[in-house]
Amino acid sequence: MKQSQLFTKTRKEVPSDEVSKNAQLLIRGGFVHKEMAGVYSLLPLGLRVVDKINTIIREEMNAIGGQEVFMSALQDPETWKKTDRWEGDAKDIWFKTHLGNGGELGLGFTHEEPLTNLMKNHISSYKDLPKYVYQIQTKFRNEVRAKSGVLRGREFLMKDLYSFCKTPEEQDAFYEQAKQAYTNVFKRVGLGDRTFMTFASGGTFSKYSHEFQTLCDTGEDTIYVDEKKHIAINKEVLNDEVLKDLGVSRDDLVEKMAVEVGNIFSLGTRFSDAFGLNFLDATGTQQSVVMGSYGIGPTRTMGVIAEVYGDDKGLVWPKSVAPFDVHVLVLESKEGADVHAYTEKITTDIEKAGYEVLYDDRGMTAGAKFADADLIGIPMRLVISDKHMRNNTVEMKGRTEADARVVTSSEVVGLLSS
Repeated sequence: MKQSQLFTKTRKEVPSDEVSKNAQLLIRGGFVHKEMAGVYSLLPLGLRVVDKINTIIREEMNAIGGQEVFMSALQDPETWKKTDRWEGDAKDIWFKTHLGNGGELGLGFTHEEPLTNLMKNHISSYKDLPKYVYQIQTKFRNEVRAKSGVLRGREFLMKDLYSFCKTPEEQDAFYEQAKQAYTNVFKRVGLGDRTFMTFASGGTFSKYSHEFQTLCDTGEDTIYVDEKKHIAINKEVLNDEVLKDLGVSRDDLVEKMAVEVGNIFSLGTRFSDAFGLNFLDATGTQQSVVMGSYGIGPTRTMGVIAEVYGDDKGLVWPKSVAPFDVHVLVLESKEGADVHAYTEKITTDIEKAGYEVLYDDRGMTAGAKFADADLIGIPMRLVISDKHMRNNTVEMKGRTEADARVVTSSEVVGLLSS
C-alpha cells in the first residue's frame, strides 16, 4: 500500500469533542471517523486492525469447535417477548423502529433469543449435541454514557458464542475450554500480561461468571488482582467467602482500575425453557438444552490497545494486530527517482517474504513523515535516503525504540523475523 494512495489523513490537533485517549489517538491516526456520540466508522487502517483481531478470535473459537453464523440485525418483537426483554428491564437499551405497515422492529443488542429460537430447527436429539455457535457482527445499544470512544458505543462490533449442551457437566467442561481460548485471544492480541480472568457474579445460574479485565488507568471497573496467581476479583463480589473459595489472601490483592474486554457465563436453561429448545435423551426422555454465553468486543479490544499502549506521540500497535508489519519511509532528495526505485525494490522483497508494508512515498518533509509514522504506530519503521542508497543500507527502528540501527538491504528481511 502506497501512502500517497491512502485517502485518510492524520490530524495534528486533538479532537475537541473527545475526552478519551483511545478516540483521540484513533481519530488523529486516521483509523476511525466519528459520526456522532458513540458511533464510529472504521477507516481502512482501523478496519485492518479489527480484521486482525477478528481473525485471532475466529481461530480460537474454531479451535474449540465453534461454528460461525451471521444473523439478522433486525429483530422481531415476538421473539423477545418470550423472555420479557422487549418491554422488561432491557426496554431502554433498544433502538426500535415502526414499519410502514404498522409493525415494529428492533436493532439487536445481543442474540441469545434469536439464536435459541433458530436452534429449535436443528436440535431435537441428544445426538445433535453439543453445539457451539458464534457470530461477529454489529450490535446496537441505546447507551446513555457514550463518552469513552470505542470502549462504550451505541453501535459496535461484538463476538458472541453460545454453547448448547446436554447436561450441566458437559456445559462445565466446555466452559473450561472457553476460559483457555479467551486467555489465548488476549495473549495473542498483545494484552495477555495486562488482562486478568476476573471472578464476578454468576447470577441465577452459577456461583461465578468470569470477566476478562484489562488493567487501564481510565477503566470504569475496580478489580482486586493477585499478580502471582494472575487472577482477579471484581469489587462487586469481594468478600470472605469468595476469598476462601479461590484460596486467595486479602493481603495479596492489589486494587486496580480495568476495562472489561470479554466475559463468559452460564445461562442454564433460562432461554431454552422460554423457547422450548428441548431434546430427547438416550432413554427417550425430553430434556432442556443447557446453555452458556461467551462475549468479546473486537472494536472495544482495539480501543483498549490504543488506550493502554498509546503514548504522547501516537498509537503503538502490537505486531499481531498492527495494520501493517512495516512502515517504509523514503526521504526526498536530489536523487529522487533513484532512491524511490531502490526503496521499491526493498519493499517488494519484504512483501515477497510475507510482510505487509505501508510505503510512504509522499512528497513531504522528513519531519512530517516521522510524525505521521508515530501517530499511525506500525511496529517497525524503515527509513531510506540518498545516503542509504549509496551505501546499500537501510535504517531500522521499532516504534518505541530510542535509537535506530543501520543495516544492509540484504539483512532487512531476516531481521524482521528475529
